[in-house]
Amino acid sequence: MTETRQFQSEIPAETAAAFDSARAEAFGERLVDLFNSGALSLMLSIGHRTGLFDTMAGMDAATSEAIAAKAGLDERYVREWLGAMTVGGIVEHDPEGATYRLPAEHAAIMTRSSDENFAIYGQFIGVLGSVEDDIVDCFRNGGGVPYERYRRFHEVMAEDSGQTVLPALEGHILPLVPGLSDRLAQGIRVLDAGCGRGKALNLMARLFPNSRFVGYDLSEEAIAYARNEARESGNANVTFEARDLSDFDRTAEPEAFDLVTTFDAVHDQKEPLALLKGIHRTLKPDGVYLAQDIRGHSHVHLNTDHPLGPLLYTVSCMHCMTVSLAQGGEGLGAMWGEEKALDYLAAAGFAETEVRTLEHDIQNNYYICRP
Repeated sequence: MTETRQFQSEIPAETAAAFDSARAEAFGERLVDLFNSGALSLMLSIGHRTGLFDTMAGMDAATSEAIAAKAGLDERYVREWLGAMTVGGIVEHDPEGATYRLPAEHAAIMTRSSDENFAIYGQFIGVLGSVEDDIVDCFRNGGGVPYERYRRFHEVMAEDSGQTVLPALEGHILPLVPGLSDRLAQGIRVLDAGCGRGKALNLMARLFPNSRFVGYDLSEEAIAYARNEARESGNANVTFEARDLSDFDRTAEPEAFDLVTTFDAVHDQKEPLALLKGIHRTLKPDGVYLAQDIRGHSHVHLNTDHPLGPLLYTVSCMHCMTVSLAQGGEGLGAMWGEEKALDYLAAAGFAETEVRTLEHDIQNNYYICRP
């Protein structure tokens, strides 16, 4: 309370009477919680990347020495990490036996064997933090941060899509378009624009060997990864190309594809409307465009109760928006919202757009668009 009273004494006398000390104190407590949560996000990332959560999930209560030995890690670092996990309420600690245990209920959503591994998302904090100096410079001078400054972003996004897109692709996402799975089984031509590491496209290529698949992405590193995975999987029916899609409205092959997909890719583009116009151009008259993109509104006041709102605006500011601005682009941002998305799709020429959601996916909308 001392700090609150000191702060109150510094505000103008005419507003001091209206100052709510209880509100200031409650906000201070919230900030402390935010700092602790942010720090724990980094520790979650380390626990995931080092395999510590996976190691502890298969162990009974054990000492830091035993945990480090089984994980093949340095004990001193593991012990300090366990301290953060203990005071953060993630790991249980027995001081008498000097042992630590990851409860089964926590391991169920924090390990690689989980259907949904929340520890994956902790990685975004470290990845985005690595470009903080660049972002601060952009605040002062404008411009953006290019893709190549993000060493692990595609890797983390691939892990993210590996548990949100890939498990749902065959049973939930493709069935959003009636008859699409049957057409894919018979054999059609498919494009994934902004394919990243090509996880979704390589999966479709394996599931539907009679169809032919093409993936475009700006990142040479991501395309190299996708090609390597295709070779290792024996996917002879898929090709990947590093390609700038900012002129896709003019360079897209007309009426070439039966299906075009994008998975959280449109809002990152230098020229998102040009991409959408190109997708419309390259679709056959009876084709369909299936787009997954961030669920939200185009007006910030309508996103105040979004369960992932702070995270999504942060990812947008520190990646999605800035990589577009780095190319001299629009800087649309991840939270462009459903209203603007529908406006852009109409401007691109799509005559019919349906918005769908999936119960398991609180982060994305699915747009089914027809020429």
